[in-house]
Amino acid sequence: MAVLKLYTDGACANNQEDVNFGGWGTILEYGEHVKELYGGEANTTNNRMELKAVIEGFKALKRDGLEVEVFSDSSYVMNCFRDKWYVGWQKNGWKNSKKQPVENRELWEELLALVGKHKVSFYRVKGHVNLNTATETALDKLYEKFVEWNGARFSYEDFLYVTERNNRADELANLGIDEVRE
Repeated sequence: MAVLKLYTDGACANNQEDVNFGGWGTILEYGEHVKELYGGEANTTNNRMELKAVIEGFKALKRDGLEVEVFSDSSYVMNCFRDKWYVGWQKNGWKNSKKQPVENRELWEELLALVGKHKVSFYRVKGHVNLNTATETALDKLYEKFVEWNGARFSYEDFLYVTERNNRADELANLGIDEVRE
Protein backbone atom coordinates (compact mmCIF):
# COMPACT_ATOMS: atom_id res chain seq x y z
CA MET A 1 0.00 0.00 0.00
CA ALA A 2 1.28 3.45 -0.90
CA VAL A 3 1.94 6.02 1.81
CA LEU A 4 -0.06 9.22 1.73
CA LYS A 5 2.13 12.26 2.29
CA LEU A 6 0.97 15.59 3.70
CA TYR A 7 3.16 18.64 3.26
CA THR A 8 1.79 21.45 5.41
CA ASP A 9 2.52 25.03 6.33
CA GLY A 10 0.85 27.92 8.08
CA ALA A 11 1.58 31.62 7.88
CA CYS A 12 0.38 34.81 9.53
CA ALA A 13 0.97 38.36 8.34
CA ASN A 14 1.25 40.70 11.34
CA ASN A 15 1.25 37.77 13.79
CA GLN A 16 0.71 38.98 17.38
CA GLU A 17 -0.98 42.19 16.17
CA ASP A 18 -4.66 43.05 16.79
CA VAL A 19 -5.42 42.91 13.06
CA ASN A 20 -3.72 40.21 11.05
CA PHE A 21 -4.28 37.69 8.29
CA GLY A 22 -3.42 34.01 8.44
CA GLY A 23 -3.24 31.30 5.84
CA TRP A 24 -2.61 27.60 5.64
CA GLY A 25 -1.51 25.34 2.80
CA THR A 26 -1.54 21.57 2.42
CA ILE A 27 -0.37 19.25 -0.32
CA LEU A 28 -1.71 15.70 -0.30
CA GLU A 29 0.33 13.24 -2.33
CA TYR A 30 -0.69 9.62 -2.88
CA GLY A 31 1.35 7.88 -5.55
CA GLU A 32 0.89 9.94 -8.70
CA HIS A 33 -2.11 11.82 -7.30
CA VAL A 34 -1.54 15.31 -5.90
CA LYS A 35 -4.10 17.68 -4.40
CA GLU A 36 -3.39 21.19 -3.15
CA LEU A 37 -5.58 22.93 -0.57
CA TYR A 38 -5.38 26.30 1.10
CA GLY A 39 -7.42 28.76 3.11
CA GLY A 40 -7.15 31.60 5.53
CA GLU A 41 -8.60 33.48 8.47
CA ALA A 42 -8.49 37.00 9.78
CA ASN A 43 -7.23 37.77 13.28
CA THR A 44 -5.52 34.48 14.03
CA THR A 45 -2.02 33.27 14.90
CA ASN A 46 0.73 31.47 13.07
CA ASN A 47 0.38 28.45 15.37
CA ARG A 48 -3.35 28.20 14.62
CA MET A 49 -2.61 28.24 10.90
CA GLU A 50 0.05 25.55 11.28
CA LEU A 51 -2.54 23.37 13.03
CA LYS A 52 -5.24 24.17 10.44
CA ALA A 53 -2.90 23.09 7.63
CA VAL A 54 -2.53 19.63 9.14
CA ILE A 55 -6.21 19.39 10.13
CA GLU A 56 -7.45 20.32 6.66
CA GLY A 57 -5.11 17.79 5.09
CA PHE A 58 -6.52 15.02 7.27
CA LYS A 59 -10.11 16.18 6.71
CA ALA A 60 -9.59 15.76 2.96
CA LEU A 61 -8.82 12.05 3.31
CA LYS A 62 -11.60 9.86 2.02
CA ARG A 63 -11.04 6.84 4.28
CA ASP A 64 -9.54 5.83 7.59
CA GLY A 65 -6.66 3.45 8.28
CA LEU A 66 -4.13 5.02 5.92
CA GLU A 67 -0.41 5.20 6.47
CA VAL A 68 0.31 8.94 6.50
CA GLU A 69 3.57 10.87 6.64
CA VAL A 70 3.25 14.51 7.71
CA PHE A 71 6.01 16.95 6.79
CA SER A 72 5.92 20.35 8.51
CA ASP A 73 8.27 23.16 9.43
CA SER A 74 6.25 23.86 12.58
CA SER A 75 8.16 23.12 15.77
CA TYR A 76 4.84 23.62 17.58
CA VAL A 77 3.16 20.74 15.72
CA MET A 78 6.20 18.51 15.46
CA ASN A 79 7.23 18.80 19.11
CA CYS A 80 3.71 18.06 20.28
CA PHE A 81 3.58 14.75 18.44
CA ARG A 82 7.21 13.71 18.70
CA ASP A 83 7.50 14.57 22.40
CA LYS A 84 3.91 13.51 23.10
CA TRP A 85 2.94 16.79 24.79
CA TYR A 86 -0.70 15.89 24.20
CA VAL A 87 -0.47 12.92 26.58
CA GLY A 88 0.43 15.22 29.47
CA TRP A 89 -2.16 17.78 28.41
CA GLN A 90 -4.93 15.20 28.42
CA LYS A 91 -3.76 13.69 31.72
CA ASN A 92 -3.63 17.17 33.32
CA GLY A 93 -7.06 18.32 32.15
CA TRP A 94 -5.67 20.23 29.15
CA LYS A 95 -3.18 22.19 31.22
CA ASN A 96 0.40 22.64 30.05
CA SER A 97 3.55 22.10 32.13
CA LYS A 98 3.09 25.59 33.61
CA LYS A 99 -0.42 24.59 34.75
CA GLN A 100 -1.97 27.03 32.24
CA PRO A 101 -4.73 26.12 29.77
CA VAL A 102 -3.35 24.68 26.53
CA GLU A 103 -3.63 27.22 23.74
CA ASN A 104 -5.66 26.16 20.71
CA ARG A 105 -7.17 23.25 22.62
CA GLU A 106 -10.13 22.90 20.24
CA LEU A 107 -7.78 22.55 17.26
CA TRP A 108 -5.55 20.07 19.09
CA GLU A 109 -8.58 17.96 20.03
CA GLU A 110 -9.79 17.98 16.42
CA LEU A 111 -6.33 17.07 15.12
CA LEU A 112 -5.81 14.29 17.66
CA ALA A 113 -9.15 12.74 16.68
CA LEU A 114 -8.18 12.85 12.99
CA VAL A 115 -4.66 11.50 13.56
CA GLY A 116 -6.10 8.67 15.66
CA LYS A 117 -7.84 7.25 12.58
CA HIS A 118 -4.57 6.57 10.76
CA LYS A 119 -1.01 5.30 11.20
CA VAL A 120 0.88 8.60 11.22
CA SER A 121 4.54 9.58 11.24
CA PHE A 122 5.68 13.18 11.65
CA TYR A 123 8.77 14.65 9.99
CA ARG A 124 10.24 18.07 10.55
CA VAL A 125 11.40 20.28 7.68
CA LYS A 126 13.44 23.48 7.74
CA GLY A 127 11.14 26.19 6.41
CA HIS A 128 11.88 28.96 3.94
CA VAL A 129 14.88 27.34 2.27
CA ASN A 130 15.57 28.87 -1.12
CA LEU A 131 16.87 25.91 -3.09
CA ASN A 132 17.82 28.18 -6.00
CA THR A 133 20.22 30.39 -4.05
CA ALA A 134 21.50 28.14 -1.25
CA THR A 135 25.09 27.01 -1.63
CA GLU A 136 25.96 23.33 -1.76
CA THR A 137 27.61 23.67 1.64
CA ALA A 138 24.49 25.24 3.13
CA LEU A 139 22.29 22.53 1.61
CA ASP A 140 24.62 19.82 2.94
CA LYS A 141 24.27 21.29 6.45
CA LEU A 142 20.50 21.50 6.08
CA TYR A 143 20.39 17.89 4.93
CA GLU A 144 22.44 16.85 7.98
CA LYS A 145 19.91 18.64 10.21
CA PHE A 146 17.01 17.01 8.33
CA VAL A 147 18.56 13.57 8.98
CA GLU A 148 19.22 14.47 12.62
CA TRP A 149 15.53 15.36 13.02
CA ASN A 150 14.06 12.53 10.97
CA GLY A 151 16.50 9.64 10.66
CA ALA A 152 18.83 8.31 8.00
CA ARG A 153 16.13 6.69 5.85
CA PHE A 154 15.89 9.91 3.83
CA SER A 155 18.29 10.46 0.96
CA TYR A 156 19.62 13.84 -0.10
CA GLU A 157 17.18 13.74 -3.03
CA ASP A 158 14.31 13.06 -0.60
CA PHE A 159 15.42 16.09 1.44
CA LEU A 160 15.40 18.31 -1.67
CA TYR A 161 11.97 17.05 -2.71
CA VAL A 162 10.45 17.48 0.76
CA THR A 163 11.92 20.98 0.97
CA GLU A 164 10.42 21.85 -2.42
CA ARG A 165 7.02 20.63 -1.26
CA ASN A 166 7.31 22.60 1.98
CA ASN A 167 8.07 25.72 -0.03
CA ARG A 168 4.98 25.09 -2.15
CA ALA A 169 2.84 24.63 0.99
CA ASP A 170 4.16 28.01 2.16
CA GLU A 171 3.13 29.54 -1.18
CA LEU A 172 -0.35 28.06 -0.72
CA ALA A 173 -0.58 29.49 2.82
CA ASN A 174 0.26 32.90 1.40
CA LEU A 175 -2.51 32.50 -1.19
CA GLY A 176 -4.83 31.90 1.76
CA ILE A 177 -3.63 35.15 3.33
CA ASP A 178 -4.17 37.02 0.06
CA GLU A 179 -7.77 35.79 -0.22
CA VAL A 180 -8.60 36.86 3.34
CA ARG A 181 -7.08 40.31 2.79
CA GLU A 182 -9.37 41.05 -0.15
